[in-house]
Amino acid sequence: MSKESQVLVEKPDVKKAADVEKKAGVLEVFIMGKRYQVPTGLTIMKAIEYAGYRFIRSCGCRAGFCGACSTVYRIEDEQKLSFALACQKLVEDKMYLVQLPFVPAAKAEYDIEKLEPSESTLLTIYPEIARCVSCNTCTKSCPQDIEVMKYIQMAIRGNITRCAEISFDCIQCGLCAMRCPADIKHYHVSQLARRLRGKYIDKKSKNLAKRLEEIENKKYDGDIEKLMKKDKKDIMEMYSGRKIEAEEGNAGGD
Repeated sequence: MSKESQVLVEKPDVKKAADVEKKAGVLEVFIMGKRYQVPTGLTIMKAIEYAGYRFIRSCGCRAGFCGACSTVYRIEDEQKLSFALACQKLVEDKMYLVQLPFVPAAKAEYDIEKLEPSESTLLTIYPEIARCVSCNTCTKSCPQDIEVMKYIQMAIRGNITRCAEISFDCIQCGLCAMRCPADIKHYHVSQLARRLRGKYIDKKSKNLAKRLEEIENKKYDGDIEKLMKKDKKDIMEMYSGRKIEAEEGNAGGD
């Protein structure tokens, strides 16, 4: 090539351009292997929608309660997998998001009316909990920061009360079961523990029994009809101005 035909081309400063994007509130994420630029401050779920995807299932409540949007992700150049709920976790720069594979989690069949809250009940219904190797992967996978391995150990020991107590905040997203090398369905085990405790161990609530009877007798049907006819603003004002009765006595309603 002759000297006259040579053209000086400035090489773009990729790092500088990326810094400018970050200052402007733009992050780079990868969804299903494709690169997208999304605004900062979005949750994973909103970022995916911003990129043009449409949820037709597994979007759930969008409030961190149902566990339908369980998510596994990785940050570029980081070896560690991370776990979160897509409706709660904010996107980070260089975040890689992929569709989760379907992980079947078979639930044992049982009749709660025929069970007893004995030390061997959980182990009998879910014998795979004996395979727990205490790797703690389940706890590290939990977006609710529940001590999953601990409540499984309680289940193995037959301590239904503690298993139910530790697992109380479980939203059954299934991330613990997906990562378990022993193929334990932790959230099904804890659900059974809570059912056993509620039915057989905890004291019965007199107030609950009374309220259920009132509902059965359609005492509140008229009030519900009136609420359904109110607009959103009136309902919000009623909610913010409501009086919360102080709890009297103990949980048993004595």
